[in-house]
Amino acid sequence: MKATELRELSAAELNQKLAELKQELFNLRFQHAVNQLENPGRIEAVKRDIARVKTVQRANELNH
Repeated sequence: MKATELRELSAAELNQKLAELKQELFNLRFQHAVNQLENPGRIEAVKRDIARVKTVQRANELNH
């Protein structure tokens, strides 16, 4: 997900997106632990998306 798309979301939507990404990361780590993960690069992509969401949330806090 792009940062420009995240900036258009409300605070509640950002919190929901963050929760979804954290759940996905948990599931990916679990799959990785039991050797069922097909695309290990997805873990890094989800981590980056989480960082993007947190960055947009922090920018919103500083602006308001």
